Amino acid sequence: MKPESRKQEIINAASILFKEKGYSAVTMRDLAKAMGIKAASLYNHIQSKQEILATIIIELAEEFTTGMNRIVNSEKSTIQKLENIIDLHIDVTLRNADGLASLNNDWMHLEEENLQYFEKMRQDYEENFRNIVQKGVDKSEIRSYNIEIMVFSTLSTLRTLYLWYPKQNDIDAAILKHDMMSVLLKGVV
Repeated sequence: MKPESRKQEIINAASILFKEKGYSAVTMRDLAKAMGIKAASLYNHIQSKQEILATIIIELAEEFTTGMNRIVNSEKSTIQKLENIIDLHIDVTLRNADGLASLNNDWMHLEEENLQYFEKMRQDYEENFRNIVQKGVDKSEIRSYNIEIMVFSTLSTLRTLYLWYPKQNDIDAAILKHDMMSVLLKGVV
């Protein structure tokens, strides 16, 4: 495994601080202090706090987009596609819960070009999800509930997993995936 670059160390430390305080409340001095270095040293590796935020959010959004595109283009059933989406969200959460806080809470602080790029990826992701659900209803693979409620309920749960799961010390990833798929796809009754 390749050692983490100094830039990646800065991004990881910033992700934690952004999650704890929010992007707006974190200064470069806060970040330097958390890393035990001088603030000026940060600029040897990054240009700005905005660069850090954009890196965190855009990389995660691109990972979700790539995963969704792979799922959409597969020949799998609706249920299998929905299971793959749940799996994608859980895997990303397990790898980068801190970064997901920025993706969900701080995206509006992106500067214009990155903001537009992110918003387009998010809209496309949601539309792909909506289309999968609609096709599943049309094919009678899933129940015919209101599409927007199904999309909202599922994505809201998956998008906030980063808040809940790190506090669960007794639920391993395999159980999380199995039970979350069962609850989200089959309900609790």
